[in-house]
Amino acid sequence: MVYEERIYRNYVKADNLVKFEVIEKETDLLILAGKNLYDRALASVVRHRAELERYIRNDPQFQKTYAPHRLHYDAPPIARAMAWAARRAKVGPMAAVAGAMAEFVGKELLAYTDEVIVENGGDIFLKIKQPRKVGIFAGASPFSEKIAIEVDPRPHGFSVCTSSGTVGPSFSFGKADAVVIIASNSALADAAATAVGNVVKEISDIDKGLQVGKKIKGLDGVLIIKDDHLGVLGKIKIVPI
Repeated sequence: MVYEERIYRNYVKADNLVKFEVIEKETDLLILAGKNLYDRALASVVRHRAELERYIRNDPQFQKTYAPHRLHYDAPPIARAMAWAARRAKVGPMAAVAGAMAEFVGKELLAYTDEVIVENGGDIFLKIKQPRKVGIFAGASPFSEKIAIEVDPRPHGFSVCTSSGTVGPSFSFGKADAVVIIASNSALADAAATAVGNVVKEISDIDKGLQVGKKIKGLDGVLIIKDDHLGVLGKIKIVPI
């Protein structure tokens, strides 16, 4: 696997939190918490990866399909979360893997810290105590690194997930520079970002993407960026960086 430097992580800042990274095979997390919880985070990643890899060996279609998938009875919790999100967004389960991993690890760390941010390839789980800004990296778009989404604390945490058809290794049928989804469930936010991004190939498709997002139950906000245009649906507060 070729290491891809995640330059945007230089812009992730929270002065009152400790920042550390956890890398295990393809999983590459940036975590901010009240203290360094590297060992506990790594153990969580290793356990959930092992459960998912074991399940995929017995159900290889789970990893390959681009459509919702019916699980075997012995699927682990993380696979069930991914499959549920995929059904809602009408995509394959692996479209939800990064968001699901971020939330599963983040919620386990909340036993040891009252505030945590877990970023996994642009998909973020947050349990925060004060308003935070999430900067938007949108490749060559003039909005890239110029705007952020301001988010407020929630009792049980929430997610901000991003998909792109022009930036990074994630698969997309579309060409959106960034599709950002806010939702309480991280797997759903991740899957929905893929579903919305799949239909945005041109600026004229932004409204089509918003309509796709509107049909997915459980989303709080949708932001689509394509070149020098953007579209917004729901509860999205855009602020300058």
